[in-house]
Formats: sequence, structure tokens, C-alpha cells
Amino acid sequence: MIAEKHVSQSPGLRYRRVLLKISGEALMGEQNFGIDVDVARTVAEELKAVHELGVQVAVVVGGGNIFRGVSRSAGNMDRAAADYIGMLATVMNAVVLQDALEKLDVHTRVMSAIDIPQLAEPFIRRRAVRHLEKDRIVIFAAGTGNPYFTTDSAAALRALEIEADIILKATKVEGVYSADPMKDSTATRYDSITYQEVLEQQLKVMDASAISLCMDNHLPILVFNMRQPGNIKRVITGEPGIGTVVGF
Repeated sequence: MIAEKHVSQSPGLRYRRVLLKISGEALMGEQNFGIDVDVARTVAEELKAVHELGVQVAVVVGGGNIFRGVSRSAGNMDRAAADYIGMLATVMNAVVLQDALEKLDVHTRVMSAIDIPQLAEPFIRRRAVRHLEKDRIVIFAAGTGNPYFTTDSAAALRALEIEADIILKATKVEGVYSADPMKDSTATRYDSITYQEVLEQQLKVMDASAISLCMDNHLPILVFNMRQPGNIKRVITGEPGIGTVVGF
């Protein structure tokens, strides 16, 4: 068992409590399917570096590396049934990430929106906040627990419930662009952009319901490149020029 210890917050940090949204695909690495444990370990090392600064860290992990309810692999399945399978995939990813963190001596809790007591605690808002206050990294699994809602929406909901200062949306590009930079070499990156502009231009930051929820509750989103080592720490310490801020 990992001995718990209190981590005091370093001075000069921009955020006190953050929620990181990471896709299931990010845990896939260079594979076409499944989980690359080396990638999970790298993500865990990045989270540990931030945690050691005294920042309270929560994570929402997707499941697209295993199954996605709206994907081709779902075929003609009932949408609700397919979404529930996708939720189970997020639980698998959460347990992998928890294992990687605890191998680095970081105390971690997985909290699931669906009841799987052998693997995760049930999500209870007050308990989640208490875990964060006791310097545990909390991983939220199973989305919102409801079909037809993405893990983007789960990230926005959980961030608001735990009163996070910001959502950190991990991607494989440097921020929000005017077009897909992987397909359009003329695409330009925004340093900042409003929620309304994201919705009007249909930019693929998060889904529309998640963006609207953040806009209604004045919760900023910072979109950044997770593949650049040290970027999470740079964001937390306020280093300029990292990612794109979505706000008013």
C-alpha cells in the first residue's frame, strides 16, 4: 500500500485544481487498437510532476482506443447499448492509468459513474472533492453514466462539480486551429478564442454540449499538445504560448 503524504502547493502556480481530459486514443500510442502501457506510464509521469507541485488533479479518460458507441465498430448496435460498452472501455483505461500512477507512488482513486465496486468507487461529488483535498489524483471513469453523452460532456460536468479552475484538453496538436492542421498547411493557431466562435465555426475542440456547459458556467478550457513532454507542467506554471485558451 502506498503511504499517503500531504503535498503543499508551490508558489506562483496559475491553477489550484485542474481537470485533465485525455482521449482513449492518446493511450494507444502508435498502435491501432488497445492500450500501450509505456504511453500510460509517460502520462502518469507527467501527472506526477504536476501533482508534486501541489496542484489538485482530476482526470477524465475516454475509451475510443477500445470501443466508441458512435464508431464503425458499433455497427448497427442499439446506440444506448453501444454507449454503455464505451463506458466500460473508459473504466479499463482508468484502471490502467491508476496502475501506472501507483507504480510511481502517487495515491490515486478511480471513481465510476456506473457501479463496478471491484474496480472503482462510485462517483460521489463530496467524496471526490475530499480525495482531491487529501492530495489523491482522481480518475473519473464511465463518462456521465448515461448514453448519448460523450466523455467531453463528462469532463465539463465533473470539472464543474469539483469546482476545477480549468479544463485541460489534451490533444496531439498545439492548440485550436482555424482548420485541421494535419490536413491543411495554411491552418493558423489561435492563442485564445471564445466559446461562441468555437460553436459558430464548428471547431473540433469538444462537442457542442460540453462547450455550452462551460460557457454557461464560465469554465475556461485550455487545449494543448499532450505529446510534448512537460507541457502540462508548463501550463500549470503559467508559461506563455502553450496551447489555446477557450473563454469569453
